[in-house]
Amino acid sequence: MSVFFTRLVVELGRLLEPVLAESATAAAIVLFTVLVRLALHPLSRAAFRGATPVAGCLPVLLQLPVFFLMYQSFSSAQELLGHRLFGAPLGARWFDALGEGGPFGAQGLVFLGLFAAIAVVAAWSAVRGRRAAASSAAAPLTVPVPATAGAAAAMSAEQQELMRKLGGVLPLLSFGTLITAAVVPLAAGLYLLTTTAWSVAERAWLQQREGQRSTL
Repeated sequence: MSVFFTRLVVELGRLLEPVLAESATAAAIVLFTVLVRLALHPLSRAAFRGATPVAGCLPVLLQLPVFFLMYQSFSSAQELLGHRLFGAPLGARWFDALGEGGPFGAQGLVFLGLFAAIAVVAAWSAVRGRRAAASSAAAPLTVPVPATAGAAAAMSAEQQELMRKLGGVLPLLSFGTLITAAVVPLAAGLYLLTTTAWSVAERAWLQQREGQRSTL
């Protein structure tokens, strides 16, 4: 499986090389991540319709094997270790960059750019999560069961309050991606940035569509 992934990334990089030169493999990682998220979009949409703060956990869990495959490939696959993003090896870690010119060296600046992008996405996710929690606080406390169940039920006030608190806290976990990005290879950090940004944008789009439907 690792060999197949390596060949896939290499071939995607070759397709992009005429335009992006030495950063083509990094772009191939982003493209690969987008393809994975497109394949998981139906699951994300179905999870969103579950209307819980933890909606989307299944797509995240399904991505774990892909992430570990990325980690393994850029930690050991010799064919990929020589590829770079703006001068920083895709197999390098933050601590490697600190030893090669410090945080403001050529490699260090690439990682700082990655960290800044992840922080922006995490902040965006946190803001949207708090807004969603505030909106749900004004919503009725009853959640009807579909008519096919033949009955109506309502969540208790305590359960609703717990869900609202989770809805406000879970987005903050996105900042944990910064810690992960600092200890994994740069390639894996690119994957984390791309998939996190996709998750936030996808959820915002789904919420907007749901809001449009509710106003009709």
